[in-house]
Amino acid sequence: MAQPLVKKDDDRDEEVDYSPFMGIEKGAVLQEARVFNDPQLDARKCSQVITKLLYLLNQGETFTKFEATDVFFAVTKLFQSKDIGLRRMVYLMIKEISPSADEVIIVTSSLMKDMNSRTDMYRANAIRVLCRIIDGTLLTQIERYLKQAIVDKNPVVASAALVSGIHLLQTTPEIVKRWSNEVQEAVQSRAALVQFHALALLHQIRQNDRLAISKLVTSLTKGTVRSPLAQCLLIRYTSQVIRESGVNSQTVDRPFYDYLEGCLRHKAEMVIFEAAKAITELSNVTTRELTPAITVLQLFLSSSKPVLRFAAVRTLNKVAMTHPMPVTSCNIDMESLISDQNRSIATLAITTLLKTGNESSVDRLMKQITNFMSDIADEFKIVVVEAIRSLCLKFPLKYRSLMNFLSNILREEGGFDYKKAIVDSIVILIRDIPDAKESGLLHLCEFIEDCEFTYLSTQILHFLGNEGPKTSDPSKYIRYIYNRVILENATVRASAVSTLAKFGAMVDTLKPRVFILLRRCLFDNDDEVRDRATLYLNTLGDGSVTETHKDVKDFLFGSFDIPLTNLEITLKNYLQNPAEKPFDITSVPREVKSQPLAEKKATGKKPTGLGAPPPPPTSAADAYERILTAIPEFASFGKLFKSSAPVELTEAETEYAVNVVKHIFDSHVVFQYNCTNTIAEQLLENVTVVVDASEAEEFSEVGTKPIKSLPYDTPAQTFVAYEKPEGIPAIGKFSNTLRFTVKEVDTSTGEAEDDGVEDEYQLEDFEVVAADYILKVGVSNFKNAWESMDAESERVDEYGLGARESLTEAVNAVINLLGMQPCEGTEVVTSNSRSHTCLLSGVYIGNVKVLVRLSFGIDGSKDVAMKLAVRSDDVNVSDVIHEIVASG
Repeated sequence: MAQPLVKKDDDRDEEVDYSPFMGIEKGAVLQEARVFNDPQLDARKCSQVITKLLYLLNQGETFTKFEATDVFFAVTKLFQSKDIGLRRMVYLMIKEISPSADEVIIVTSSLMKDMNSRTDMYRANAIRVLCRIIDGTLLTQIERYLKQAIVDKNPVVASAALVSGIHLLQTTPEIVKRWSNEVQEAVQSRAALVQFHALALLHQIRQNDRLAISKLVTSLTKGTVRSPLAQCLLIRYTSQVIRESGVNSQTVDRPFYDYLEGCLRHKAEMVIFEAAKAITELSNVTTRELTPAITVLQLFLSSSKPVLRFAAVRTLNKVAMTHPMPVTSCNIDMESLISDQNRSIATLAITTLLKTGNESSVDRLMKQITNFMSDIADEFKIVVVEAIRSLCLKFPLKYRSLMNFLSNILREEGGFDYKKAIVDSIVILIRDIPDAKESGLLHLCEFIEDCEFTYLSTQILHFLGNEGPKTSDPSKYIRYIYNRVILENATVRASAVSTLAKFGAMVDTLKPRVFILLRRCLFDNDDEVRDRATLYLNTLGDGSVTETHKDVKDFLFGSFDIPLTNLEITLKNYLQNPAEKPFDITSVPREVKSQPLAEKKATGKKPTGLGAPPPPPTSAADAYERILTAIPEFASFGKLFKSSAPVELTEAETEYAVNVVKHIFDSHVVFQYNCTNTIAEQLLENVTVVVDASEAEEFSEVGTKPIKSLPYDTPAQTFVAYEKPEGIPAIGKFSNTLRFTVKEVDTSTGEAEDDGVEDEYQLEDFEVVAADYILKVGVSNFKNAWESMDAESERVDEYGLGARESLTEAVNAVINLLGMQPCEGTEVVTSNSRSHTCLLSGVYIGNVKVLVRLSFGIDGSKDVAMKLAVRSDDVNVSDVIHEIVASG
């Protein structure tokens, strides 16, 4: 017998709870189950034994086939008891023990008898159990009873039948679909749960028929749904219909939007919230559509119920990522939530304010956050740090106060993930805001003086070695670096030695002082530290103030253009098959092997900050450049200027997955087609893409590189190169056809047939546009950058952009056309504004810096006029930007 729940002492501080299931063992419980066979059944004792059996099953205890059968037959004997509580336990036990097909017949008659009982509780539970344990053959025998139960006057029975139908739809859909008329009738029920379950089942029955779903939503949105739960479901189905209709709200009113807006005035809070959430998640939602939803969410922010406050602030947080301006009306209410007792609500309020705040409110927010940070856990602090990083990138002129805040919290106590998030943020700010480099590097130097995490210390030292020599006074960092050689563990000391050597190689005036420090490292007690010091001393020269040779710099600190995986494989092969000749690194293949699709899917979020190379475009261009320079046909094309984001050429879940990356050179364009074979029974060979460039007259094909073999689930690349006029933003449309030889594969052995069949697969078209020739490169202070450019290079003109729904649409259209980087948060247009100025910066092909100042105005008829001013390092490029806008 299990111990009862006992409370020791009257003093609540010393109260101890004992679980009634403590010390339960399967063998003992199976012995106790013999009470099921007693002539005089003790209902209370039998219920306790079933409770223990259910506990064991739910804890993952496995019963052998014999044990399960024995328990099942013993439980079936309990049907003779008239005790209602025991009967409910019997139903639960039969459901959990999942009897086999042979055993089901034993209990079916008892359950069918209960299903037609006058006791509603018996009927409802018998329906649930029967539908859980029987197969399709037996289901046809009780189908008539289930149809009657769906329209039963008792809501408990009707709900049980409907929920059973939802489960049965997964295994025997053809039977459940015959119940449509009864389910349709149940949708009109006055019982809240019946209506909810009936609507869910009716939607699942029709889910593959888009027209039927649309008709269902149309009929129900006219006001026949009374249950708040069913109303929430209907709102979700309505959102689905709106998404699938694909109507652009900027030109035509959305279908059913009035229904969603009407639900915002419902008396049930769950319906109001569901409608508001649905509106905020509409694709291409406009400010006009968002306003009523944001208004009701604002009211929820001051609710006395924590769940409503949390739901509202979380939804507003998501909206602020794409539409920060409409959310600003809630800022005052959210500021009061910073002191909310629920830390999740407070964190979401802070991060939303950081997304919606303007430049003038940054300092005030920082003061509020400073007091708030000490009260929350690390996981919430990380969210706040990431929001501050985004704010700093949005308002680069505020980098000083934000950088100081990050450095202050970096000195406080915290775990590894929290400290790494702060360090990553500082690193990203240094990379993206040039003015922040000096102060940011000093903050990092001060942090490693007292850093307990080896990983962070080594990563900061590596970053310091890359960026420190480029500063105005590199010598001030040497002290911090050498302190690591004296005070840290071997891993950090080795990293510090490499960083010192970088300063010596890159800054000639520091070389003699660096050599003195490196010589001291020769006596270190760790061989890795000594080896590194010896290598650098012997390759950097004699320690005099002389320029380090470029080849030495490339050898020691240049990018390693050989894939490490290829190097590892080649070295293993060399060790397994020793040769007289020494290992030659030129024998390592430089072609990058693609990652299998399964691994790609398993990969988590892309690393940022210290855990990754510099952000795009630099890191992406470097990776692509290594791939392209390894291909002899493209090696002569020169320096890669820009690589586009991948453009999908196939739909999801098709036989072959293909996307294209456009690589732009001065006088060439290379299309990299990333191909994946998703059919396990096929091997593709000699895979090429045949490109039709008839709509791109300025391009002429100069070379291709096919894929020799494309097995299942292993991505590979094929390339097509085109020549174009040098330095000119040639544009055009390209049609594509995937051509290959397909061979059948025996999946059991993995071997392909010898003979193949020629086949081809039509891909989507894509275009090379003017934006492909401009790199997004921001400036921290647009005014200074603009004034520093030659005024003679400025070109100004005015353009009519026609009728637009809003200024925001016009601004985004021009930004997308030019493909330039918005500066100082000017891409965000104030709500209901009649005029706006947007600042853009970038680098045009040929490494020509370009700055653009756009002035927009909109009149009462929604016609938009734009004044375009361009300055660049080359006056011809200023003219080209105007030509792009004029032709776009």
